[in-house]
Amino acid sequence: MEVVRSERSVEKLVPWQQGQVIQRPRLQVWFIRICSSILIWTCLVQLVGFTKMSVHNEGSMHFPPLVPARNYTSNGFLKVSCNGGLNQMRSALTKQPKFQICDMVTIARLLNLTLVVPELDKTSFWADPSNFEDIFDLRHFIDSLRDEVRIIKRLPKRFGLRYGYQPFEMSPVSWSNEQYYLQQILPLFDKYKVIHFNRTDSRLANNGISMELQKLRCRVNFEALKFTPEIEALGNKLIRIIQQKGPYLALHLRYEMDMLAFSGCTRGCTQEEAEELKRLRYAFPWWREKEIASEEKRSNGLCPLTPEETALILQALGFDKKTQIYIASGEIYGNERRLASLRAAFPRILKKEMLLDPEDLRQFQNHSSQMAALDFMVSVASNIFVPTYDGNMARVVEGHRRYLGFKKTFQLDRRKLVELLDLHQNGTLSLDEFSFAVSLAHESRVGLPTQRRIIADKPKEEDYFYANPQECLSCHDCSDLMSSHVNNTTIIQ
Repeated sequence: MEVVRSERSVEKLVPWQQGQVIQRPRLQVWFIRICSSILIWTCLVQLVGFTKMSVHNEGSMHFPPLVPARNYTSNGFLKVSCNGGLNQMRSALTKQPKFQICDMVTIARLLNLTLVVPELDKTSFWADPSNFEDIFDLRHFIDSLRDEVRIIKRLPKRFGLRYGYQPFEMSPVSWSNEQYYLQQILPLFDKYKVIHFNRTDSRLANNGISMELQKLRCRVNFEALKFTPEIEALGNKLIRIIQQKGPYLALHLRYEMDMLAFSGCTRGCTQEEAEELKRLRYAFPWWREKEIASEEKRSNGLCPLTPEETALILQALGFDKKTQIYIASGEIYGNERRLASLRAAFPRILKKEMLLDPEDLRQFQNHSSQMAALDFMVSVASNIFVPTYDGNMARVVEGHRRYLGFKKTFQLDRRKLVELLDLHQNGTLSLDEFSFAVSLAHESRVGLPTQRRIIADKPKEEDYFYANPQECLSCHDCSDLMSSHVNNTTIIQ
């Protein structure tokens, strides 16, 4: 009945209406066919284009296969705030985040936690607004460690402040071993699913850590923490420019305002400058020492060498006017006035600001950690590295150069050098006697293979893990390597 009724209804329509009923389904079919064809052809064109691009850029486009993710039940979320500059954050000690990050990844692995991408310090002296992804390659960091620990960009929404969740904040005990974290920290995650470590410097011991975890610290430091492509590209460009001029010495001249104010070292400063540094020290409440005896600290080898002292030391070590020196540091306190003696002794002094176009550096202005990353790359690649203070940057570079085959790095004995400098400057030692004594004192202090020095109950005074990660170093013929270092003092003459 329904069919008959439908046919009669159609018969009652005028001719042009009957055609419309018949044509409407046909139009829909053709419309679908046309859209499908367009979609298929678009996909084919894009696929062909991508294939051609891959063929033409086979050398530059490399997407390594992801390592299989480690399957484990997470005990909770670890949120961390790195304090200090780039190298401190990378490790755990003063200007830089690398080692703090390495230690936090290792702790997350030990406790089977999910690590939230670390937050960087924006309140320190350097006031650097950089985030993790502004310095390091975030995707590479997460992917390269997925077989060890789960890393996420941010906490799940249910643990956000908008939902009234407040993570438990704490600072782990400094220089702690595995047992401390397993017995004291892990049980806290049964009560608090999210724990925020608000201080992460020096929270893991140098020694007494299992070989597996020591190697993980190295893997994070040397492989997972790559700089962003922009930093890597500019750093490599800077290295090429310097190397085209010949071999070079990288000098970490740590005579910067923050270091002098923090350490209280005022050798060579005017009275006005000494007062300025003191005011700065009082302006930062977390710098605990306020009244500091500068000369006493210097006598104990606890001050960075001045530019004038550095010039004498480099000459004593056998470097002459032909030596190309790259100054890896920020602004020297006293500017060109304090660099005059160094420039007179070594005219071939270079800085990144002299070698790169201002436009190249514009993106890194007011980002001290990103600028420090450039100096780090140049220092690691140098023929010889000489730090005037054994702070974070010096230790980071020293360890990396050991990892790359024990590249020559002078470990200056500042306490001995201060004694010799004073004897020379008061006329007790002639220049030749001074030079001989300096060379003799550093004959074997050039980054040779050695065991880390362990001092029980005094971790601050023992050798730092990241300066000599011996568990991760290989030396097939150390005796030949040691003799080549000693006999190769004038490698960049």
